[in-house]
Amino acid sequence: MSDHDQRPWRQYICLACGLIYDEEQGDPDGGLPPGTRFEDIPDDWECPLCGVGKGDFELYEPPAAAPAPAAPAVAPSRDSIVVVGAGLAGWSLVEALRALDQEVPITLVTACQGDIYHKPELSVALSRGLRAPALARESGADAARRLGVTLLAETFAVGISPALRQLRTTRGAFTYRALVLAHGARPALPPALPEPLCWRINHLHGWGGLQAALDGAPRRVAVVGAGMIGCELAEDLAHAGHAVTLIDQQSGPLAGLLPSPAVDRLARHLDRLGVTFLGDTGVATVTATAAGRTVHLEDGRSLAVDQVVAATGLVTESRLARQAGLAFERGIAVSADTLATSVDGIHALGDCISIDGAPCRFIEPIPRQAEAIAHHLLDRPHPGYRHRAPVVRLKTRQLPIVLRGAPDPALSWEVEHENDDYLALRQCRDGETTASLTVGRPPRRDAA
Repeated sequence: MSDHDQRPWRQYICLACGLIYDEEQGDPDGGLPPGTRFEDIPDDWECPLCGVGKGDFELYEPPAAAPAPAAPAVAPSRDSIVVVGAGLAGWSLVEALRALDQEVPITLVTACQGDIYHKPELSVALSRGLRAPALARESGADAARRLGVTLLAETFAVGISPALRQLRTTRGAFTYRALVLAHGARPALPPALPEPLCWRINHLHGWGGLQAALDGAPRRVAVVGAGMIGCELAEDLAHAGHAVTLIDQQSGPLAGLLPSPAVDRLARHLDRLGVTFLGDTGVATVTATAAGRTVHLEDGRSLAVDQVVAATGLVTESRLARQAGLAFERGIAVSADTLATSVDGIHALGDCISIDGAPCRFIEPIPRQAEAIAHHLLDRPHPGYRHRAPVVRLKTRQLPIVLRGAPDPALSWEVEHENDDYLALRQCRDGETTASLTVGRPPRRDAA
C-alpha cells in the first residue's frame, strides 16, 4: 500500500452549507466511491447538497474521539454547563466540550426532542422524496447517551437569574456553572400571515408537517417571501410536482441581495420551472376555505391555494435575553472573539447572536464558534473566534448562485464574464476585489 493510501482519512467541510465530505465514505451518488481522497476528486465535482464546487471546501478537523463518559445523572448537576437549544449550534458546543473534557457535567435544554439533522437539507428534501425520519441522523436520546449529557427534552426555558446563576424552565429551576444560549431564531411571521394557516420551515417538525400535507398529489402552494429560503423552497416544490406561486414586495426574487442582472436570470430560471412570481405586492391576509386557503394580496388580487408557506425571514426571540439584562441588537450581542454576552457567565452562538450589530445566521461559522466557547469555558488556550464573511450559496441546483465577500451597496458591480449560461460579477475597492458573484455554471476549461 502506498504512503498516499496509508494516511488517515480526512474530512472536508463545505463553506456554503456545512456538509462534511468524508474520504472514507466518499460520495457514491456523485460518482465518488468510498476511499476517494479529496485531492483525487475531479474539479467539476459539486457539493451533493448545495452544488458549490470543490474549491469551496476546506479541511475539517472533527472533535477528537473520546471514551464514552459515564451515564449522566437524572437531575442536572449544580456544577453543570447548561446549553439552551438542541439544534446544530447546541450539539456542536456539546461535541466541542466533550472533545476537551470527558467529565464536565453538561445539561441540554430543548423545547423539542433534540434529534440531530442537517438543517440546510430542509429546503431541498421534498423533490428528493425524503421524509422526516430519514433526515434525522441521530435521535436526541441516542446523542445524549453517546456524549454523556443530561437531555431535558420538551422543556422550555422561561427565565434567567444571572445573580443566582440559575435557569428557570418548565421542569424547574437549575443552577449552572456556565450558561450558553443556542436557541436559534424563529420565523418572522407578519400579522397578515395567521400562524395556524401558514407553514414555517425552520425546523424538522415544521418541515415534516408540510411534507405530510403535500403527500399524495400535486398541490397549489403559495410561498410568501422571495429571499434565499423562499427561492430554494419554490424550486424544490416545483421539482416535486407542485404548482408554486412566489410572492414578494420586491420587484424580483432576491432583489434585496442581488444586482439586477442576477435577479433577472433567477426570475427567468424560476419561470422555466413553472413558478409564478408575483412581485411589488404583499399579502393582506390569508383565510381558510373548505378547499384550502385564499391568499388576499395588497393589490386586490386573490389566490386560491392548498397550502401557504411563510419564508419571511428570521428574528431572534428577545424575551430570555432582555429579561436577563443581556445586551441585544438584532440578536444577543456577543464579544467577537469569545462570544461572551454582556452578562458574566453567559455565552451564545448560532442564529441567536449578533456581532457588531449584525445577525450571524450561517451554518459554516457554528463549529468554530463552538470550539472557541468550549475552550473559553474550560480555561484552555485558544486564539478566539474570528468572524469572516461566509460563502452564500443559493441551493437552486440548476442555476447555482454563489456570493463571496460582503457586497457594498455604494459600489457598482463590474462584469467579468457574461454569456447565456453564466454571469460573473465583482465589486472592487482600490483595485482589490471585495465581493464576487457568479450565476450559472462556468464554461468548461476544455471548451473551445
